Amino acid sequence: MDNPTMARLLAETADLLEIDGGDGFRIRSYRRAAEAVEQTTVDLMAAAGDVARLLEIPGIGKGMAANLQAIAATGTLPLREELLARYGAGLLELLKLPGMGPKTVALLWDAAKVASVDELAQAIDGGRLAGLPRMGAKQIEKLRKGIEDYRRSAGRFRIDEGAQAAERILAYLMGFPGIEKVTPAGSLRRGRETVGDLDLLVTGPACAPEHTGAAVEHVAAYPGIHDIIAKGENKVSFHLSSGLQVDVRLLPTASYGAALQYFTGSKAHNVALRQRAVKMGYTLSEWALARLDDESTVAAATEEEIYAVLGMDWIAPELRESLGEIEAAARHALPRLIAAGDLRGDLHMHTTASDGHNSIREMAEAALARGLSYIAITDHSKNLAMTNGLDEKRALEHIARIREVDAQMEGRIRIFTGIEVDILADGALDLDDEVLAQMDVVVASVHTRFEQGREEMTARVLRAIENPYVRILGHPTGRLLLRREPFALDLGLVLRRAAELGVAVEHNAAPERLDLNNRDLRLAKELGCRIVIDTDAHDVRQLGGFGYGLSQLRRAWLEPGDVVNTLPAGEILGALRPRP
Repeated sequence: MDNPTMARLLAETADLLEIDGGDGFRIRSYRRAAEAVEQTTVDLMAAAGDVARLLEIPGIGKGMAANLQAIAATGTLPLREELLARYGAGLLELLKLPGMGPKTVALLWDAAKVASVDELAQAIDGGRLAGLPRMGAKQIEKLRKGIEDYRRSAGRFRIDEGAQAAERILAYLMGFPGIEKVTPAGSLRRGRETVGDLDLLVTGPACAPEHTGAAVEHVAAYPGIHDIIAKGENKVSFHLSSGLQVDVRLLPTASYGAALQYFTGSKAHNVALRQRAVKMGYTLSEWALARLDDESTVAAATEEEIYAVLGMDWIAPELRESLGEIEAAARHALPRLIAAGDLRGDLHMHTTASDGHNSIREMAEAALARGLSYIAITDHSKNLAMTNGLDEKRALEHIARIREVDAQMEGRIRIFTGIEVDILADGALDLDDEVLAQMDVVVASVHTRFEQGREEMTARVLRAIENPYVRILGHPTGRLLLRREPFALDLGLVLRRAAELGVAVEHNAAPERLDLNNRDLRLAKELGCRIVIDTDAHDVRQLGGFGYGLSQLRRAWLEPGDVVNTLPAGEILGALRPRP
């Protein structure tokens, strides 16, 4: 049981209480506690026995401390279980649909006894929602599309969720004597934006064929297991409580490289590599690269030696999608992919001036500690009232504060003034040009009216980037992974015009977005767009969190020279669109 799981249980309890018509104060207390648990750095499982330590966490009172102790002891909350028994777990699934909140779920339950996604689909098809409050034809159609999107993504998890689960299991496995190395393989190692399951490869003396029994039992005793699917001599498969499937394979050191190559994939890459091996007189399997004639092993311990025997450079996992990487590796023409050390700055983040959790100074100090040499402070504009967005007067005052903190940093890090300005429904921007003209970095983004048609949305975005003060187009397709599909947009047309105008297009590295995706990043490069990668950080913990976004840039074959914020502080503004 970890902090994020505890936070989820508390948040789900709040949702179920709201569906049940519970007291508003009680509901808010669970939500505040969920946020506090999500944000705290305290290991709550370790602190569960110390009530005083729990009470030191802002947002946790005596009642909620008792709830945390119950979760630590039993893995759940009695109130949550009571409400689930009353309504069924399907209500929690309904809440995963786009735009579906507790009030709507409560309406569907009260009026039509809808308690699951499947029952909602049946109610829509049967016309049972017609005439219900807030259930006009457009809303019903939106629900139908939400069900389609949800079913398409069901069984997949965001890359950060997969990586965090892998890290917890890795830490547990490495505590067993004789396990020396644990490596994630599959789509997680290839950096895909979502994962369907986890493949973990384990090696060391404990994984030798004659010793695997004890190691297998250790794997099967992992405390996060919900149910075991299969347990064999060298493999354990299980589900976590989230539903994520994990396959742990114990491998002898001598064949670790072959297994790592095989289980990393992709399938298409492996097929092409095996075909190349056969043409050269070899056979390639999860155990070894061997000669066809006598089956003697040629290479197996490392991936590098396997690729080398096949006359190729080692191929970074992110490129293994059979998109020309095998031919490039054979020609010794693979790109020098961008890496974390190439990035010098971050041009999109938020502070307490809008919906961030830290001050300008705190963000600057955190960025400096992470090795960055510049940042841009880009709080929201006034259209997003829920984020306390800035109007013209507050934006000018914010510029002055940013410049003041920049001076206080005495050159240790540059802090550029900026804004994430909303693109309104007609393509106009949310702040006057006179204010935008005083910003170093203007990021323009769509945050509302996602339902617009393709032509209307395209015209909207094109009008926005024509504004001469816009220097970056933020999260260009508006998607939220596994929650909201990209809005309708002629992206090719937008990217072409951005390239002509010198407007940079953003890859938003926030793991819930990863927007643009790797395919669209390749297109952006082909069209000559300037590309920037930003964290969209809302607190100091998120600053420097480029990792999942970097995986997408690498999957797009991008090199350091393709990304604007690999430039030093003295050159970055000059590489963006010139201001009038």
